[in-house]
Amino acid sequence: MKAKDPNPSQRVYREMTVALIRERQDSEDVEAAFSESARFYRVLRQNPKFEDIVHELREARKQQRPVRVLLDFPNGDVIEDVQP
Repeated sequence: MKAKDPNPSQRVYREMTVALIRERQDSEDVEAAFSESARFYRVLRQNPKFEDIVHELREARKQQRPVRVLLDFPNGDVIEDVQP
């Protein structure tokens, strides 16, 4: 279990370009990779915005346009929100 973010005001949306989306029905999350990072990031199915976030990631990948991504921590790997 992760500790609470000590300063949520430091969290900012980062502009990123979707390179890959990995989905498995038996998984608790969907993974996404971005051109700007070698890491994999996760969208948790328990996130109330899950469907909207995954839809936006798919559309951005299809249209090859960047999205604004909000992570759980400045260096975290869980996507909490995505904006076009």
